[in-house]
Amino acid sequence: MRLKQLCFFLLLVTCNLLLAPDGRAVLTIEITQGAETGLPIAVVPFRWEGPGKPPQVVSDIIEADLARSGRFAPLARKDFFSTPHEDRDVVFKDWRLLKAEALVIGGVKAVAGGKFQVQFRLYGVFKEAQLAGFRYTVGADMLRAAAHQISDVIYEKLTGEAGAFNTRIAYITREDARAGVVYKLQVADADGYGAQTVVRSPEPLLSPAWSPDGGRLAYVSFEDKRAKVYVQNLGDGKRETLAEFKGINGAPAWSPDGKRLALALSKDGNPEIYLVRLDTRELRRLTHDPAIDTEPAWAPDGRSLVFTSDRPGQPQIYRMSADGGEARRLTFEGDYNARASYSADGKLLALVSRHEGRYHVATLRLEDKALQTLTDTALDESPSFAPNGRMILYATEVRGRGVLASVSADGRVRQLLKFEEGDVREPAWSPYNRELQYKE
Repeated sequence: MRLKQLCFFLLLVTCNLLLAPDGRAVLTIEITQGAETGLPIAVVPFRWEGPGKPPQVVSDIIEADLARSGRFAPLARKDFFSTPHEDRDVVFKDWRLLKAEALVIGGVKAVAGGKFQVQFRLYGVFKEAQLAGFRYTVGADMLRAAAHQISDVIYEKLTGEAGAFNTRIAYITREDARAGVVYKLQVADADGYGAQTVVRSPEPLLSPAWSPDGGRLAYVSFEDKRAKVYVQNLGDGKRETLAEFKGINGAPAWSPDGKRLALALSKDGNPEIYLVRLDTRELRRLTHDPAIDTEPAWAPDGRSLVFTSDRPGQPQIYRMSADGGEARRLTFEGDYNARASYSADGKLLALVSRHEGRYHVATLRLEDKALQTLTDTALDESPSFAPNGRMILYATEVRGRGVLASVSADGRVRQLLKFEEGDVREPAWSPYNRELQYKE
């Protein structure tokens, strides 16, 4: 259990000053499968103590987080017998009649310095006992993050697993503007809200990849009419060029210790996997094969990598040691398996698998090489695990437009994140990188 080590947050205090909010990124979230299952939980609307309306409705954000996970079924508020805000006001018998197994109450209070005090309590209804209770003091710009962190506490207390609501996602958007096409590298909360633009370019942007500490993004840009790999610091806005060799410079992937990146380069004439040290820029070629090797991803222990190769005549997933040596093929089912990424525990790969001409998100269980298809859409790409391994974020198409979607690792829960404007591609889920101080 990691409730007292919730590793998510201080970075964004400075980051919010350096990234440009995108006011036009209107989002709707549609849960397409799994919404009716889960543990019954009642989230009482939080009491507001302050002038006017609260900047964010914290209890609504918490309820939406829990519903999206597929592990909880929030009860309809119209059925509540009461709306308690303090421990003394809770009547457990009423909540048992509604078949609630857990209850969340709390409040938001405006305090000095433009800050807000957010407090909540989580109860087990049948045990008639408080399971958790914390108090946070945050600025208005951190109220959503406070709500997400409360969701993480609730999720962990009731499931025994870490939540991933208080994390971020990165993705690429493409919009048609009057002056031409505009590409943006954006970051947002894991639910898609609070989008901020990191890079804006008239040329394509590709392959965003989070550093293990969540403080930097590596990505590919064609802004000088040829591919280059950049690393951008989200704290101070500075960026540096990592690879600008002749030919292909692409597919950056951070090592778990943050000291190296794996890249796909064709500097020697053929696309191969290379490793580069960030401190010295020392470059080492990892693969040596006449086939195309690309899309590297590190194992969580940093000892090996997987990558996509067409050595058998079509794209398949291979694994090899980070020290080099023989590459071993992992996928044998189907004629196309590509773009693999690891779950946090190293037991699963998420990948794109083609079946009857349709591209689906699938998982490969490394223990026995069992391949499980998770989606039924046709043009899925870029799967990325949540840091707790429970959900997979990916891009797909709906009526000819790129959108983001997510699916649980068991395929039971699915949802679409639909932005009002633009084409959205290339998602990457952040690690745990934000920490919010609290009092019990």
